[in-house]
Amino acid sequence: MRFSSLGSGSEGNGLVVESGGTRVLIDCGFGLRDTASRLARLGLEPRALTAILVTHEHADHVGGVPAFAGRHGIAVWGSFGTLAAAAHRFDGLDRVCGFDSHVAFAIGDLEITPIPVPHDAREPTQFVLGDGAVRLGVLTDLGVSTPHVEATLSGCDALVLETNHCLDLLAGSDYPYPLKQRIAGRLGHLDNGSSAALLGRIDTSRLKHVVAAHLSQQNNTPAKARSALAEALGCTEDWIGIADQAEGFGWRDL
Repeated sequence: MRFSSLGSGSEGNGLVVESGGTRVLIDCGFGLRDTASRLARLGLEPRALTAILVTHEHADHVGGVPAFAGRHGIAVWGSFGTLAAAAHRFDGLDRVCGFDSHVAFAIGDLEITPIPVPHDAREPTQFVLGDGAVRLGVLTDLGVSTPHVEATLSGCDALVLETNHCLDLLAGSDYPYPLKQRIAGRLGHLDNGSSAALLGRIDTSRLKHVVAAHLSQQNNTPAKARSALAEALGCTEDWIGIADQAEGFGWRDL
């Protein structure tokens, strides 16, 4: 099992998870050509994808899904609430599949465990993906953690974890006050300290990879995100990976 990012941030998101002959793309917030180019960087063609999993209906996660899935005949999966909220986007697609956000399901060689999360969307989910031997937790776009989130992520072999903003940088930014409230609120995004605290509450004994994701380009820095997560794990800062907007990150094996 391995995973890689096409890019992560407010301008577009995409994460590929592969096991055996199954390749799932979690979200697609990029245009047709850009998505194909980013996949090619990983040595993949669009037709190699088995499915696209959608976390929620915000444009930086779902914006590129309809055109890309339609062009290449790829199945799209989302929670029933997400599909209802984005129904107009998926008109005309042949293979759109809904799932219960509290029930695990399989796509090929991958078992998908959805995680309901607090975020300002209809029925947003994040995921743990496994192949029976190892498990990858993907957690971005939530305002606060929950006991269910932490129970589901405990014991994962790798985590892609939101570190969206530094509270001090956000407070001092020129963002309008309502936007600051939204980002830092219970239905917004995790700050560095909250993500670090989450790590302190779960079983991290099996972790081989931790990647900080969905960093704000205005209100965070890779150094700040790395420092917070490294302190929580008691590891060196260079062990923490970064999923950036332009490049994402290359393949990581489990």
